[in-house]
Amino acid sequence: MSDILGWLVAMQVTIHGAIAEHIQAFSGSGDWLTLLAVLPMGMLFGAAHGLTPGHNKTVLASYVVGDGVPAMHAGLMALVLTAVHVGSSVFIALGAGFLVSRTITSAGQAPLLETASRVLLLGVGLWLVLRSIKDRPHVHGEGFGVAIMAGIVPCPLTLFVMVFALSQGVPEAGLVFAFAMLAGVGTVLAAVALAASLGAKAFSQSLTRHGTTAKIAARSL
Repeated sequence: MSDILGWLVAMQVTIHGAIAEHIQAFSGSGDWLTLLAVLPMGMLFGAAHGLTPGHNKTVLASYVVGDGVPAMHAGLMALVLTAVHVGSSVFIALGAGFLVSRTITSAGQAPLLETASRVLLLGVGLWLVLRSIKDRPHVHGEGFGVAIMAGIVPCPLTLFVMVFALSQGVPEAGLVFAFAMLAGVGTVLAAVALAASLGAKAFSQSLTRHGTTAKIAARSL
């Protein structure tokens, strides 16, 4: 497992350097073909980034399985989580100087937002437990709230590239990269959500079939 993670990290570093070169080239030439070449690279970067630890994949899968979320709804939750995760980086880079100076560290992380996300998710977890104990019905749209809370931590890689693109005077390059990152990370998270939903459904159906078979066998005795 450590070898796989090491390979993913090394690939991200390589792609990161290549993207920075493309942004610099676009800044000098204004050639959109140079910028569009970042799209597939950014998607690959996003997918590799999404496979590394983090991004609340466990939270997403646990909620989908525990609440029996349908596959389509689970996929939409994953996309909402990704959009908030990447979009918060774009927002901070483009116009939130106050937040940058007070929430973003030199490593591109956001401790205050990370803490806020954890506290909110803890609150949601406790509320879900209480709801289960009291046997209260599922609230429509609840899953999207969980996805938003899980995604408010900004993507440090997107934030770094956005800031770099702004420093080069080409914010559009950062936005293109952010779109590519959204597609890459979103694909991975959607796959996790769908796998959790379909797996939980198959397991439930299997238990039902075995239960029915056991009842038939018992009656025949």
